[in-house]
Amino acid sequence: MSLLVFVYDAVRLAVKSITERRSRALLTIVGIAIGPMALVAIISVVNGYSDYVLSNLQSLGQNLIIVTPAQDYKFTETDLNKIRMLEGVRRASPFYLIYGYVRMPSGEKRITIYATSVDLMFEAIRGIKLLEGRKPSPSEILGAVIGYNIAFDNDGSRAYSVGDPIIVKTYEAYGGRIVEKKVTLIVTGVVEKFGGALFLSPDDSLIVPTDAGKRVFGLDEWTGILVLAENSQYVPKLTIEIREMYGNLADVMSFQGIARIINSITGAMQFIALATSLAAFAVAIAGIAATMITSVMERYREIGVMKALGFTDGQVLAIIMTEALLMSFIGGVVGVSIGSLGAYMLSQRGFTLRGIYTTITIQASPEITPGLILLTLGMSALVGVIGGLLPAYRAAKIPPAVALRYE
Repeated sequence: MSLLVFVYDAVRLAVKSITERRSRALLTIVGIAIGPMALVAIISVVNGYSDYVLSNLQSLGQNLIIVTPAQDYKFTETDLNKIRMLEGVRRASPFYLIYGYVRMPSGEKRITIYATSVDLMFEAIRGIKLLEGRKPSPSEILGAVIGYNIAFDNDGSRAYSVGDPIIVKTYEAYGGRIVEKKVTLIVTGVVEKFGGALFLSPDDSLIVPTDAGKRVFGLDEWTGILVLAENSQYVPKLTIEIREMYGNLADVMSFQGIARIINSITGAMQFIALATSLAAFAVAIAGIAATMITSVMERYREIGVMKALGFTDGQVLAIIMTEALLMSFIGGVVGVSIGSLGAYMLSQRGFTLRGIYTTITIQASPEITPGLILLTLGMSALVGVIGGLLPAYRAAKIPPAVALRYE
């Protein structure tokens, strides 16, 4: 008997055995499918959101460090000069950050206002470019660069163009009451559409020179200091030095550091997902072993006939193992399919991520890669091998004479 013919006959016998005992086989396949389903669903969603967050962090620049004072501390020019003197600092600038509202054709829109070095912002945030106009000079305190979603309304219609006045409305607390303040600025430039971003959102932002924070918006204290390193290699060293310099008096954040934290969290979540799935796989091993032991007991006489006809122990073992592997493969395919569907359903719900200055709800597609599918199917096949090995071995060792007399 050629190998190809034997494999074909083994598969045919496995299919026949499964279809004859379809209820038991179906329950076994369902038990096997739980592990692959959980593994694909959880890991693909975790990887999808992780890649989304990391790509957004990378677009914001890996050389940028943000230093913000503690509640009881106030940054001054002395602090700014001390930071500028550190080795590896290319530029440093104070910034003011407030929220405001502008009038749009569709209604009032909430925006983020940054008063800082406009050149530094454009240098720090990779991918931000002017669609039209120019950046205001440091002395043009009424000049403003506006984001794409401010220049254009939700339906794509033009709301503001270069040279247009734009009225910005802000609210401040004075003596226990909220005071409304209106400021008229002149649009000098419009930013190209940047797309979704975490922590900073150029599309919904308005950028003015640093002096506008105090002279136009009446802000007394800096929100913090933006530090641009010479290159990304200096960022960890500068982060440590600034933290040591201020201790609990300031918070220091770098997008590079956040990326490392997210990678660590992703790795931990992947480990948890794998551990959870392994528990399901272990249960599947017990289930397929029980199914195959019962199947062997029901096929005692059939096995005896095969051995009497000249089937070797190895061939009998291969036939039983084929049945176990076929069920595990079907369970793996079903699990991957349901897990993929569940991953897309989970990712469509999205989740809210709170940044330093913004709170947004993000949605990311699950990352279902060929590597993940192969890993899952490989683990499913391993379930079949481990669960079917002992019953197959026992079947191979059945004496033909005893099997033929078995009732």
